[in-house]
Amino acid sequence: MEEIDFTKGNGLIPAIIQDSFTHKVLMLGYMDREALEKTRSTGLVTFYSRSKKRLWTKGEESGNVLRLEEIRLDCDADTLLVSVRPAGPVCHKGTDTCWGEANEGLGFLNRLDAVIKSRKSEGESGSGQKSYVASLFEKGINKIAQKVGEEAVETVIEAMDDQDELFLNESADLLFHLMVLVQAKGYSLTDVVSMLEERHEPSR
Repeated sequence: MEEIDFTKGNGLIPAIIQDSFTHKVLMLGYMDREALEKTRSTGLVTFYSRSKKRLWTKGEESGNVLRLEEIRLDCDADTLLVSVRPAGPVCHKGTDTCWGEANEGLGFLNRLDAVIKSRKSEGESGSGQKSYVASLFEKGINKIAQKVGEEAVETVIEAMDDQDELFLNESADLLFHLMVLVQAKGYSLTDVVSMLEERHEPSR
């Protein structure tokens, strides 16, 4: 990393905190040289608190620490981008970010998961003409599981061929019906992602 310019901020440099997995911006803090050195040496993000006039390790009281992944310096050498793994909500108000946003990075898949959930509710209410997803939920978990199995077989068959578009289509069908099955079991895509995160959590 090139030389950091602390002079523009009277000894302090802005540190943008970003989740290393979702890439969501979580908060903004300030570091002086000592805070930066402590962050690097401990692996826990430490700021210089302008109100307390001292070093402050995020989560030192709440336990919601920010585990350091990477530090990058911007083109003007006066702002840091700090990639982290948050141990809990980042904002002191209890939200995932200091802008009140949920720290989710699955984009379209999260929206699709929400649509599937709404279709499930639609089927349970028994109102109007049912969608394909609502009809699946109505047929029960055995039928949904059977559909996942069928899509899995078709995906495997296409994987052994050289028709890329067919393979991607079958993969999309498999993922979609698996998401329906997860909802039928009373869980969500977020629960599945949390399980994957636990499996890949680096040992401390």
